[in-house]
Amino acid sequence: MPELPEVETTRAGLVPHLIGRTVVGVTLRRADLRWPIPAAITEELPGQRFSDVRRRAKYLLLDAQSGSALLHLGMSGVLRVVAPDTPLGNHDHVDLELDSGNVLRFTDPRRFGCLLWQPAGDTHSLLRALGPEPLSDAFDADYLYRRSRQRRVPVKSFLMDQGVVVGVGNIYAAESLHMAGIHPLRLAGAISRARYALLAAAVKRILGQAIIRGGTTLRDFLAPDGAPGYFEQELLVYGREGLACKQCGAGLQAARLSNRATVWCPRCQR
Repeated sequence: MPELPEVETTRAGLVPHLIGRTVVGVTLRRADLRWPIPAAITEELPGQRFSDVRRRAKYLLLDAQSGSALLHLGMSGVLRVVAPDTPLGNHDHVDLELDSGNVLRFTDPRRFGCLLWQPAGDTHSLLRALGPEPLSDAFDADYLYRRSRQRRVPVKSFLMDQGVVVGVGNIYAAESLHMAGIHPLRLAGAISRARYALLAAAVKRILGQAIIRGGTTLRDFLAPDGAPGYFEQELLVYGREGLACKQCGAGLQAARLSNRATVWCPRCQR
């Protein structure tokens, strides 16, 4: 699944193509993706001009006067700006036709993504219970320490809880915990404020580096211009079970946590 850096890469790629452009038509080749596409997409969006392209967690919001198109890429979704005569693929489900003559095309082979509507002045129910953005000032050691008290869950699960902080998925949680020297199975409530300071800084650094490099290329993800991400070559623990730690040489260990692979260095992470 595309994680926060990949979604941020997509957002940045869309900005020059969408802001200031008017939607002149909407073509739905499916009435639903993960959920039914609301009528507002075809009734409200045509004639509207995009004023901004925002990201909240792993959701994209295409802002117009009467509301925002709310998109999630799911497991395999891709947004591309293409010429209107670009041949259609089997999984090209939605086209937003722009006054530039281009088309914003939403491709989603597995249909786990979504296209929904958020009326102006409202907050969609999917966004209401989300935690702070990890790159914001609200995400720091004091916040993590306060939220973690009495929490008897592994710190990796705590870090991936979208109600605690948004957008820190499996890849970047593993890499951040390694950078901070924290064992992913250690209980969240047993970690000190000082160690949470290391973790908050690691999350910001890892995500920042990944955004600069265009995100992590995994199977299906491509940026709007078709360019893959470039962060995968720098991963230190994710996907490297049984290999040597690049920092100390110890063999990396792994376990299943919440049905996801979790890899760590037994020497560097305590």
